[in-house]
Amino acid sequence: MRKILSTLMLLTISLSSIAQVKTYVYCGTLIDGISDKPRKEVTVIIEGNKIVDIQNGYAKMNKKDTYIDLKDKTVMPGWFDMHVHIEGEMGPNSYIEEFTANEADIAFHSTVYAKRTLMAGFTTVRDLGGTGVNTSLRNAINQGLVEGPRIYSAGKAIGTTGGHADPTNGYRKDLMGDPGPKEGVINSYDEAKKAVRQRYKNGADVIKITSTGGVLSVAKDGQGPQFTMDELRGIVEAAKDYGFVTAAHAHGAEGMKRAVEAGINSIEHGTLMTEEVRQLMIKHETYYVPTITAGKYVAEKAEVDGFYPEIIRPKAREIGPKIQDTFAKAYKAGVKIAFGTDAGVFPHGENAKEFGYMVEAGMPPMEAIKSTTMEAAKLLRVDDKLGSIEKGKIADLVATDKNPLEDIHTTEDVAFVMKAGVVYKNE
Repeated sequence: MRKILSTLMLLTISLSSIAQVKTYVYCGTLIDGISDKPRKEVTVIIEGNKIVDIQNGYAKMNKKDTYIDLKDKTVMPGWFDMHVHIEGEMGPNSYIEEFTANEADIAFHSTVYAKRTLMAGFTTVRDLGGTGVNTSLRNAINQGLVEGPRIYSAGKAIGTTGGHADPTNGYRKDLMGDPGPKEGVINSYDEAKKAVRQRYKNGADVIKITSTGGVLSVAKDGQGPQFTMDELRGIVEAAKDYGFVTAAHAHGAEGMKRAVEAGINSIEHGTLMTEEVRQLMIKHETYYVPTITAGKYVAEKAEVDGFYPEIIRPKAREIGPKIQDTFAKAYKAGVKIAFGTDAGVFPHGENAKEFGYMVEAGMPPMEAIKSTTMEAAKLLRVDDKLGSIEKGKIADLVATDKNPLEDIHTTEDVAFVMKAGVVYKNE
């Protein structure tokens, strides 16, 4: 018995000593996601997946500890992209692939896009609509089977019959069928609630609706409202009951207005936002997720013959170029901004282009960085554990060669990525 107890004690001591091994990250410049000014020569101390201390200067460490030298870098909290579609990428073959790609094909492609996103510095993303592979990808990443960002998945987005999220738009009549709440298509208050509950059953983290027409759906209208107030109330009421954060794709003003008044948490794209809508968003503390990069990309590709079906090209030409100006007006008015790109509409891994577009439109670099850290974390309601470099928070860090406050485009080529204490990139 004594021998067993002795062995157990030694094992306990051994495990304890392993747990106490720390990583010292020496940061030349630190942007913590909260302060308005960066700090110089700071040490971030990490144990396991948590930040356990932050010290001025380059702290001395014990022999058993390890260190990461980022003395010539600018270190920030891991970035959030609040609007991605990580299952795929748009291209000339995207529409035919709806009929030719199997779920397994989508899954294998998604792993490539996930890794590319993480290596670009985005340690957390909100996936706002796919086939359901997005939720399985989230699980695979959480289990350590695939390298990628932390995913908050909407599963399949919710729309109305013929609306932007109706998965059978543009199909042959004999293939259209009549999709319902299970497939994310609703036409009443009760069906709206059922669709949200189905998303919960499917394991979704967030709810995405398409409150207006969209650019890339095979349908003529890209901006008209597509939900009644009753339907929107059903969405929001059920989402609150089940603890979901909600997002509404919206280009036209009326669809935005209805969504905001119903209590949606964020407006995505917001292209034709009016002053009335801006003031409503400020009143209801609704976030705006702009996706400027996607707007510019679709406008560019609309001029390439064969890239999009002909029914889409006029919408892309009209809607795409306007998002950056809408963002400028929303920022100036004081609307809350959370960083989001709509990656998947353009190639994954190019998410950081959004920083440059935001700064170009008048947002100071520090606020752009906060929009992708603490503001995004607040929108997702995870700001108690992510979004800033603070003691007790999860150790998500990214680093750039230059100071983004001086050159925002340095964000487009990160040198270092850590997610939950694990280093995935260190150049």
